[in-house]
Amino acid sequence: MCPALLGKVRCPLRQKSMSLDFNRPEVSEPPSYPPTCCVNQTITVIKEVTAKTAQRHDHPSKAHRLSYSRRTAAERTFSWLQDSATVGMRRGWSRLMGVAKNHLMCVLGVVVRNVRIVESFERTKAKEARREARRLQTRSRGRRRSRCDQEHGFTEPAPDKPR
Repeated sequence: MCPALLGKVRCPLRQKSMSLDFNRPEVSEPPSYPPTCCVNQTITVIKEVTAKTAQRHDHPSKAHRLSYSRRTAAERTFSWLQDSATVGMRRGWSRLMGVAKNHLMCVLGVVVRNVRIVESFERTKAKEARREARRLQTRSRGRRRSRCDQEHGFTEPAPDKPR
């Protein structure tokens, strides 16, 4: 965008920019024809340039969902590290001097996060295993007795008749 429209310089080609204060630099010799950045509203970028920033996967695909969930997991970890209730890793959070010492503290913060994730995963798996074990336990059930059997005192099952 044109620097004069952004309010960064004073330019005689843009009358509105001339009302800015005199602390701003002024274009002393404006070109007879304004440059492209002052005239164009949009630009066209070739495909080779945008390939670096293009989305890798189509939006509704499974690959896109997996990639997106990985991104949110990374952001969740960074927010956990910056949360003052946990590690509180922000500018000035460590009073150590030196890059190596501060880097070690950051690495230890990430290790704590990973250990908590693993412990949570193990707790979840143990809980699922306990549920599965309870569901697989078979209760020994006796023979169902009808009301007639209970009234007449038949408690033992009748022996099988030979065929």
